[in-house]
Amino acid sequence: QVQLVESGGGLVQAGGSLRLSCAASKSIFSINTMGWYRQAPGKQRELVAAITSGGTTNYADAVKGRFTISRDNAKNTVYLQMNSLKPEDTAVYYCNFHVAFPTRDYWGQGAQVTVSS
Repeated sequence: QVQLVESGGGLVQAGGSLRLSCAASKSIFSINTMGWYRQAPGKQRELVAAITSGGTTNYADAVKGRFTISRDNAKNTVYLQMNSLKPEDTAVYYCNFHVAFPTRDYWGQGAQVTVSS
């Protein structure tokens, strides 16, 4: 059973930085897209950033210019560098690996990010 293991969450003051990592416990063949989602209390889970196998990235408007997603295909790992953090970035962050064939999604266990004002 493959698991995605997240690390790097925590408490930081507004304006600070954090780096999230997400690694697969076993090798996963042909991952298409790796992404980060977040869910704040009382809100729906939303896409934060995604990166394709070819390196194309996509960001939510709220994080553009502040967050950077990257991946290491050899290590089946995705990263999210978060700079200039704001209190509204406070949420549980989940990583996602999407495999196109056969279609399957893997999810991390969630990492709490708390930004104090």
